[in-house]
Amino acid sequence: MQFSMKTNAFLVFFITVFILYGLLNTYIYLRGLHCLPSRFGWRLSYTIAFWILSASFILARILGRISPGNVSEVISWIGSFWLAAMFYFFLIALLVDLVRLSDHFFHFLPGILYKEAGTLRITVFLTSYILVVILIVAGFINARSPRIHYLNLKIDKKVENTRSMRIVMASDIHLGTLVASRRSAYLVNHINSLKPDLILFAGDLVDEDLEPVIRKNLGNTLSNLKAKYGVYAVTGNHEYIGGVEKAAKYLSSHGISILRDTSVFVGNGVWLIGREDRAKKFYTGKERKSLNELMGNIDRSHPVILMDHQPFHLEKAAAAGVDLQLSGHTHHGQIWPLNYITKAMYELSWGYKRIGKTHYYVSSGFGTWGPPVRIGNRPEIVVITLEFLK
Repeated sequence: MQFSMKTNAFLVFFITVFILYGLLNTYIYLRGLHCLPSRFGWRLSYTIAFWILSASFILARILGRISPGNVSEVISWIGSFWLAAMFYFFLIALLVDLVRLSDHFFHFLPGILYKEAGTLRITVFLTSYILVVILIVAGFINARSPRIHYLNLKIDKKVENTRSMRIVMASDIHLGTLVASRRSAYLVNHINSLKPDLILFAGDLVDEDLEPVIRKNLGNTLSNLKAKYGVYAVTGNHEYIGGVEKAAKYLSSHGISILRDTSVFVGNGVWLIGREDRAKKFYTGKERKSLNELMGNIDRSHPVILMDHQPFHLEKAAAAGVDLQLSGHTHHGQIWPLNYITKAMYELSWGYKRIGKTHYYVSSGFGTWGPPVRIGNRPEIVVITLEFLK
């Protein structure tokens, strides 16, 4: 019964997404078609190109399952870029229609625009496409240019024989087709160059499909990570989407310790707790352990670090006596203006916050999901230096 309910939920979700995707593309197509003259075969060329591009994302998802390889990867790249283009074409078309609708009631546009409507439509069409191309190229370059974000925090607890600890943290790597060999090597080399005492991955280390990770042997690259006290990760929603047991086993076999509602004593006296992702209940029907359960056997005279992929209910960590919570998941919207949505959804969409004695950091992430594009935010690797009482 549980399996059937989950299957039905997936079916409803994907049908809904497919219908929405089709409606958005149809709206964009019709608005673009309206801008083009019928002569010179412009409309036919536009129609063919548009529907090939819009179908690429769906086709890539199908081919990736039944025949993974170079062809499906190329189509996946095209489809992923189209997602970003589709989003901005939709915003532009919507803005133009809102202006036209407003002018219908308030008549603020000069009359000459209507006399030169044909020329104006072509101008809007070409300008829109040039603008979207510029945004995607700039966003792609930005997405592949992570910054190193430094943070110094003081924790009023003493650690035997240790005055400080350097943690290098990253989240939302999304290893897979789009974040593959070069990006993973870049990540590993940069993390190692920072000489961390402890390396932490706050969820979504792999994308939902583990097949390209295995085929490209990305785990071998991860096994080159070096830290005095080890490399740890927690599950994210994407590990659950693709099969959490398989993902956890693969990562563990390449030197990354996966904390799944468990804790470990690292260094000379720091507790590290890793929570299962909130998605566990949806995919397994089982609840993850509560934070109070996980804190039950923790000696709180020692510093306590918590990794929890999705930054919901921050106050619970403060109430439980956690000193530092590290999260990701939000991508800080990834593509402007979606950051306004993540800011509304989460108490902390990106960056640092303190509640009581508890420090929080939510990373914007290293990789991307969907479009390989970031606009309005930067990918990052976070270096956190913890200073303890003397």
